[in-house]
Amino acid sequence: MRKKPNPGVDPALKARFAVSRDGQPLSYNRLPAEDLLPWVGWLYATSVAAPDDYELNCSLLSDASFVRVQLEGQWKAQTRDGPMEYGRAALMFGPQSKAMPVSVRGSFTSVGYALRPGVGHAVLGRHAAEFVDRITPLEDLSLDGDKLLETLHAAASPEDLLLSLEGWVRETLKSLDARPPDPVTQEFDMLTLSDPTRNVTQFAKECGISTRSLERICKRDFGLPPKQVLRRARAIDMASALRGVADDEEAEDLALRYYDQSHMTREFTELFGMTPSQFMTTPQPLMTLSLESRQSRRLAMLERLPDGAEKPWAAGSSEGSDL
Repeated sequence: MRKKPNPGVDPALKARFAVSRDGQPLSYNRLPAEDLLPWVGWLYATSVAAPDDYELNCSLLSDASFVRVQLEGQWKAQTRDGPMEYGRAALMFGPQSKAMPVSVRGSFTSVGYALRPGVGHAVLGRHAAEFVDRITPLEDLSLDGDKLLETLHAAASPEDLLLSLEGWVRETLKSLDARPPDPVTQEFDMLTLSDPTRNVTQFAKECGISTRSLERICKRDFGLPPKQVLRRARAIDMASALRGVADDEEAEDLALRYYDQSHMTREFTELFGMTPSQFMTTPQPLMTLSLESRQSRRLAMLERLPDGAEKPWAAGSSEGSDL
């Protein structure tokens, strides 16, 4: 019989919105409105209560750029440019090439959305490679972060937060006369969700482009070469299963994406800084929140999670307003 994940849970943290079957804090998250789908991959609102003097040390590994609005908590992160500290702030987190150390003191509330790969180039004329492993204030991107903070502060529930966030995104895209990302980028984005074991040369051929062109597009829109993007996607899916925020029915299939146990351990450790067994038993609330949000998007985009359906790993959710 296959052994189920038994992820460590930090008892000091109390979820305000939702919890997993194992008692881990989850976010309130969903797909964006249909008109935003070309640019926005997913939206989330997270709120967790903790003692004022409690410091949570964790990490993040996201395959997408995220606009994250930190409404509560004192945050620190170890970025490509060195350590960063911030409180209430509207920030753009670039995709991570490996786990980024992040910590937060006290209770925390974070609201944000994942950018579809290629949005930086299509909308702002910026390449994703500029932002890998970096955190950038929205003002540095000529975006009105103060207005976004003000807009979200007035929201009363998780869904209100996401609706307010969508309104700001819609207004921003209109002001920038945004165009959708490259179709090849959109196809490769779906590949990372559906089958990250695919041969990149074959994928490029099916798209009618050369492997070199695919390399250029991926570095521009994902920030990394295509093989590295797929390797990261495999590891993130595996990590989700280990943390208990993936569909149990495909856990064995996720493991079979690797040649053998040593292959999985080597690649996993390179990206997460610990072995799979250590990862499974160590409390990692921030990482788990990020993985669960990404796994929700993956199942929704693959049409395996109908709109409004309960997620396989959820213990039920609520739309609290304790912000």
